[in-house]
Amino acid sequence: MTGTSMADRGLEDVVALTSTICFIDGREGKLIYQGYDIDDLVAHSTFEETAYLLWHGDLPTAEQLKDLQARLLEERQLPKPILDLLGAIPATAHPMEALRTAVSALAFYDPDAADTSLEASMRKALRLTAKMATIVAAYDRLRHGQAPVPPDPRLGHAANFLYMLKGEQPDDLAQRYLDAALIIHADHELNASTFAARVTAATLSDMYSAITSAIGALKGPLHGGANEQVMKMVLEIGSPERAEQYTREALAAKRRIMGIGHRVYKTYDPRAVYLRRFAQGLGERAGNTTYVEILDRVEKVLVSERGLYPNVDFFSGAAYYLMGIPVDLFTPVFAVSRISGWTAHVLEQYRNNRLIRPRAEYIGPTGRTWVPLEQRG
Repeated sequence: MTGTSMADRGLEDVVALTSTICFIDGREGKLIYQGYDIDDLVAHSTFEETAYLLWHGDLPTAEQLKDLQARLLEERQLPKPILDLLGAIPATAHPMEALRTAVSALAFYDPDAADTSLEASMRKALRLTAKMATIVAAYDRLRHGQAPVPPDPRLGHAANFLYMLKGEQPDDLAQRYLDAALIIHADHELNASTFAARVTAATLSDMYSAITSAIGALKGPLHGGANEQVMKMVLEIGSPERAEQYTREALAAKRRIMGIGHRVYKTYDPRAVYLRRFAQGLGERAGNTTYVEILDRVEKVLVSERGLYPNVDFFSGAAYYLMGIPVDLFTPVFAVSRISGWTAHVLEQYRNNRLIRPRAEYIGPTGRTWVPLEQRG
């Protein structure tokens, strides 16, 4: 090829479609769901209300919310073959691999699996949102030789997840912070996993296939998996006194520090503000603010040296760790929230579908002549 390349690496700033679901103002550091600022939703909403908003475009009435909560309760249980499948997955498997496999297999037990009508897809969105948390908690217990804890119908979505994970009623602070974290992670426009879901849905494949695609994308360390890497870095640093030296050495060696910088935000990620607050509050209650202190010192160096700010992954791991959630469950917890946004985007794709088929700029050789096999050398 000759001339100036028209390719945009990573599709940066390329507008691929229109959507009413989520708006990011990268310069002002704003995150909006269906017209509502994330600040208002964290202050006043619940995860269940937020999921309804993403799916339907409006906040629910009291009656609509009551109906949604009841339907989510009905759908929390897993089919026995799925529990058996989770028990057969090696304990050494990453929980995201178990989640990906179980979600794909759920299609076998859903009477609406092959029906891509909006009505059936809405039912599947609700089922997937209800069951995702149960899958993550059940696999974690099974891999440690423990029996899964059945869902508690008296608890909301966030509190029930912590209950199924630990087998004990979570305290008010943990369940309130987790509920807010689920709101914060619920959607983020055309991130890699959401785009993967929409590409799959655009072929008119079923919702389970689309969500399996999304989970595969979220698993990557440059997307959802970054929160695990941040916490591993914190544990490696060990103490706040070592944080600045560690960070400067990493920069000098050109090692990537995860959880810093964002493709869209040019300022502080608004989600990181809340997650730092949650980690700080949980740390103060536990008498251990070391993790936040380490992250604050890492952040200070990166802001001053590179002009890079924390993204959603930077403080989320510390918050989850202080809730007693294992490091390799951080990304599955992300999925427990993001399923609401993924399914909202799949529903939107079905409503106004067009096959997503971009082009690639060819930069390979041209004008080559066939050479017989015996003459190649």
